[in-house]
Amino acid sequence: MGFSDTRKRLYRSLKYRLIRPTPPTAPSRFAGPVVVVGSAPTSHKPAGFDDTFSVVTVNGSQSVIAAWGVDAPDVTMMMFNQVEGTTTNAIEVRRVLRGGKTGTLYVLLWRKNDRERLEKGLQAFDYKYDRLQIVDRYERMALLDRVVGMRSLEMDADSKCSNGMNAVLFALYNGAPAVIITGINPNSAGHAYNKVGLSRLHVQMDKMVLDKLIEAGRPIFTADPHVAEELGIALWTGQ
Repeated sequence: MGFSDTRKRLYRSLKYRLIRPTPPTAPSRFAGPVVVVGSAPTSHKPAGFDDTFSVVTVNGSQSVIAAWGVDAPDVTMMMFNQVEGTTTNAIEVRRVLRGGKTGTLYVLLWRKNDRERLEKGLQAFDYKYDRLQIVDRYERMALLDRVVGMRSLEMDADSKCSNGMNAVLFALYNGAPAVIITGINPNSAGHAYNKVGLSRLHVQMDKMVLDKLIEAGRPIFTADPHVAEELGIALWTGQ
């Protein structure tokens, strides 16, 4: 580890202890099951899905729920670089979200003192929301800490959860009595909304977090039979 990495590690550790951040909070506690929809190429509508379920989408995965008859998710979690980024994934995310809407939009790692630029960036691809909240790095770190009991200083991709897993932690933190994941599979490559086949980051961290949640008896399910078989997550059958 180089000097700059050591200094960054010490800085983040000290700042985390000093500011005592709280995880991102939903507008109200979740009363019913929460479906967290990722963008893996294969996903399924959960058994028994109706308006008692809340829906959380991640980046461009909102394109999946249109086939379920859902116009807008209750919550969308979006990484900062999807708003203005020039990568293939960012361009594709904006394409599939153009003209869409959500309930509460959480944008991760955008600078909190630059909200006006964020609002203009979202307007550029006509994405609407009822509420907009910026989540900084330390609030995201707090989510992993509070829900799983793991401390990560997020020094590299291997020490961070995916956005999909952060959405799962968000649902649990905000009271979800059951969290059903679909389109979230650390073993997969590619995205449901394009044919580019981009590889996934954060694979080992996601598996570790899932294992800890299952071991702790947290109410985690999947609507995807192949994910249940591969990762040992209980298959949601409408219970």
